[in-house]
Amino acid sequence: MQTYISMLRGINVSGHKIIKMEALRTLYEKLGYDKVSSYIQSGNVVFRAEEHSEKKIAESISTQIKKEFEFEVPVFVLSVQKLKKIIANNPFLKDAAKNEAFFHVTFLAGKPEQYSLELIEQKKQDDEIIAFADDAIYLYCPNGYGKTKLHNTFLEAKLKVGATTRNWKTTKKLIEMAEGNS
Repeated sequence: MQTYISMLRGINVSGHKIIKMEALRTLYEKLGYDKVSSYIQSGNVVFRAEEHSEKKIAESISTQIKKEFEFEVPVFVLSVQKLKKIIANNPFLKDAAKNEAFFHVTFLAGKPEQYSLELIEQKKQDDEIIAFADDAIYLYCPNGYGKTKLHNTFLEAKLKVGATTRNWKTTKKLIEMAEGNS
């Protein structure tokens, strides 16, 4: 079995698409996943699975959520190795003047084919920084993520791939949980 991290996009936000974490953990267990644990109410789950395809695992979880809760939810699944790589590649870590409280990672469902970097960067506000990788976008939002225009909906529209964002504290907690789950 291998340890994975899944992130559900758009659940338990403003009273929409409500899934209690206990019910979500039970759903994962029904799918045959082991050592299932969740972190906060936004659909972050660490678990072990025999399946080795992140895509198949995500499809399985998404299908089961649709079946049990009767709504669709984008599901992002990462191996421990992939999440470690994304964390290690955060370019803001090299700058001690940057406060980690303002780091965010937007995880991408796939590699964007074509996009206009210029159009995206035009949306940056004062002191915001955006950095691109194949499977993630790193955001530095010193005015708060709630005030940025570089949010999921905007990035998905411009990049034409699914995306979900986590703050740095959550991202680090997920790798900590995953490493303890191996």
